[in-house]
Amino acid sequence: MADTPTAAADAAAAPKVSNRVLAQYVRDMSFENILAQKGITGDAQPEIKVQVNLDARKRGAEGQFEVITKLKVESNAKATGDPLFVLELEYAGVFEVKGVPEDQMHPYLLVECPRITFPFLRRIVSDVTRDGGFPPLNLETIDFVALYRSEITRRLEAEKAKATEN
Repeated sequence: MADTPTAAADAAAAPKVSNRVLAQYVRDMSFENILAQKGITGDAQPEIKVQVNLDARKRGAEGQFEVITKLKVESNAKATGDPLFVLELEYAGVFEVKGVPEDQMHPYLLVECPRITFPFLRRIVSDVTRDGGFPPLNLETIDFVALYRSEITRRLEAEKAKATEN
């Protein structure tokens, strides 16, 4: 019954969501090849640890936001735990977002926008690790919904803990 006048009016009244990428760029990056600096020898099997944090900020222009994916990749030798390399990267996208209700803007910015920039961030990580003397690191796809939910849960638990202390 989607052809009813009420359904058609509801569809017309719903705001149309639009999201344009205005810019993408590396805000900050650091790569340290500890293996080469310290002269660690032998065939070190790497153990990779990846930390991801997200941040979003409103910009001066109406409907514009900067969304930053902060990535820290640490590689250690499995056998000894010796550090092999550390990569820290902040990759930003500037987005023009329209039609998203205010109460849904926060999750939209921290889920949808990083999904758009992630393939570019992945390519940078691959290139930097390869150019840094290691096999290219191809990051697994990040589940930004799960990341968002875990951050919300962590914040709620921190608030509860703070409330019980008082």
